[in-house]
Amino acid sequence: MTRAKQSSAVIQGPVTVVLHPGDVACADRGDTLETLLGSCVGVILTDRCRTVGAMCHIVHARDDQRNLVSTQSVQGALDRMYELLVDRGLNPRLCDAFVYGGGNMFPEVIDHAHVGDRNVRAVLDRLEKDAINVVCENCGGTAYRRLRWTIGSSLPSVISTAVERDT
Repeated sequence: MTRAKQSSAVIQGPVTVVLHPGDVACADRGDTLETLLGSCVGVILTDRCRTVGAMCHIVHARDDQRNLVSTQSVQGALDRMYELLVDRGLNPRLCDAFVYGGGNMFPEVIDHAHVGDRNVRAVLDRLEKDAINVVCENCGGTAYRRLRWTIGSSLPSVISTAVERDT
């Protein structure tokens, strides 16, 4: 059996990063960040020239009861995004925010405040506390959202898909 020769070439060009629950990523112009949201909340932070973008996929409004900070929570995810942006020489307070998700995935069972509502409120409260400008908010409802953004001048793309219900 012959082994394929491993290449030592560095991959050049744009990359696509797919975020799963609790993930945080930071990328450059031309790169793509994407995720799928239900009751979770996706946040994009970008400099006003849109040369760098960070995205997170938040699962919970608060950290767990053992006070372990995780990027699944608002505090952990936003703190990590801020760190990544600072590492790139950006001040997070000068960035624009885009907030998506927070849907009610079980409207036939829950017709009042639900986890998606709590997640969105916690994100918006934290961004306001940190004096970060929210330029777009697409939250609530009962649909899944596929969020995709190629970092650059265009806006993030959101495709909503209704939750199919058994009748």
